[in-house]
Amino acid sequence: MQLSNKDITNFNTQGAVVLRGVFNDWIPILKKGADYNIANPSRRALFHNKDSDTGAMVEDFCNWTKIEEYSDFITNSDLARISAELMQSNKVQFFHDHYLHKYSGSVLATPWHQDMPYYFIEGDQTISFWIPLEKREKKLSLKCALGSHKLSKYIRPTSWSTNESFYQNDALFMDLPEMDKGNFEIKQWSIEPGDAVVFNYKLIHSAEANTHSKETQTLSMRLIGDDARYQQRPGKTSPNFENINQTDGEQLREDLFPIVYSK
Repeated sequence: MQLSNKDITNFNTQGAVVLRGVFNDWIPILKKGADYNIANPSRRALFHNKDSDTGAMVEDFCNWTKIEEYSDFITNSDLARISAELMQSNKVQFFHDHYLHKYSGSVLATPWHQDMPYYFIEGDQTISFWIPLEKREKKLSLKCALGSHKLSKYIRPTSWSTNESFYQNDALFMDLPEMDKGNFEIKQWSIEPGDAVVFNYKLIHSAEANTHSKETQTLSMRLIGDDARYQQRPGKTSPNFENINQTDGEQLREDLFPIVYSK
């Protein structure tokens, strides 16, 4: 797929863009990997509402080295090239994969949040691909607050299961703005398999609960560009990387976060 100038402009000015049909050929491969992932969750997996007969939600992270289909996609698809073009970056490092499985009848919505405060990363050249593996009608698609990636302070991160502050010291963060007061244009798109919503880590976004009778599977692939640097947060990040042994201002370790594209 060739990106348009409008795609690149919208990603950088609005913080999000939808790319149609960009991964059509990869959906069967990613579906196979996702099915394996949910059947074999890693030690990082988080289980929400797991004691309920319906409505459970499972998240899992950082499985690309263990799941061949994920690795194949990261290495051989247009993911890295598109990332470089949208971020306008000379090189791209892979950060992590994130699998989200919502069972039918889920009452668990994904709350409004930014990704960046949960990560040990600072920088403007960041990119997340939200890739549903089945058709998603507009009301169940990702909700993006356009332009919110330009806020001067990060939104206070919380634990999704308890809504409590994610870090003990949260003075560095601001409260979530009232999202229904017209502060931002809220954008959603209907999604076909192969489409992707692509956004900056700083963008405020959310998603509704899965009120349908079928399970939903969503893969997110997250990458970083030239200006991304390590930044210590005031607590354990999500996902957490034990013994990373980095200091503020360093580029991320290439043994853990490989360069997947370079001009």
